[in-house]
Amino acid sequence: MKKTSLARRNAILSSASVSWGALALVVAVLVLLVRLLAPNIFWHAASPLFRAADALASGSQAVISQFRDTADLVLRNERLEEETIALTNENNALRLELSTLGAFSDNAASDGILAGTVARPPTSPYDTLVVAQGSAAGVTRGMGAFGQGGVPLGVVSVVLKDFSRVTLFSAPGMQLDAWVGEGRVPITVYGTGGGTMRATVARSAEISAGDAVYAPGPGMLPVGTVVRVDSDPSSPSAHVQIQPAVNIFSIDWVLLRAAGAAFVETLFAEADMP
Repeated sequence: MKKTSLARRNAILSSASVSWGALALVVAVLVLLVRLLAPNIFWHAASPLFRAADALASGSQAVISQFRDTADLVLRNERLEEETIALTNENNALRLELSTLGAFSDNAASDGILAGTVARPPTSPYDTLVVAQGSAAGVTRGMGAFGQGGVPLGVVSVVLKDFSRVTLFSAPGMQLDAWVGEGRVPITVYGTGGGTMRATVARSAEISAGDAVYAPGPGMLPVGTVVRVDSDPSSPSAHVQIQPAVNIFSIDWVLLRAAGAAFVETLFAEADMP
């Protein structure tokens, strides 16, 4: 009889006979007792995990912010470099302009009218300049136009109230009596357009590339340089290609002044400009 009673008690307490509902009830009772006896135990147990998560989030935000700040600094540095380059170029241009004006100042104060270039080739056609001085400043048709160092450039062909047009020696139809080389060989220079001039000399004159070409006037006034001499053994003449002494595509200032009657008559001998 004892063995039967013990077997029956073991059967009642065996895990196979315990229902899931009873197990859940026991767990709920245990949880309730823990909440009543130690209400913050779960919070204290999980707080290290929460703190670690907060620290990780803060670190991630700091890293992301650092990358963002670095990118902003790179962009700011690039903008500053661009502004520095632009200011440097502007300063160089102003320095060049000041040096040019300084070179003109003495002559302009004595016997000339300083005029800034409004348009130049290739903006202005046919090797001409448009300058910002006109009859209101005393400019008259036939005045000579001179570059830095007193280099002759051309002649004033049209005069308005506030503007004038300067026809350069290299303009088609222009001609100028001049001489070339140390031997002062007389030549007639013709404008051929595009910043070029030409002349014809005797082949026996021994003109070579690099010889300077001078215009009439006080002193030695170089108007260009011989860049090429083309000759034919069967011809007594040689064709001389001449480059202006000043780059016509970069003229910013000119000095306008009376150049003398002979100078003007020579310029207008073959081309009576309007």
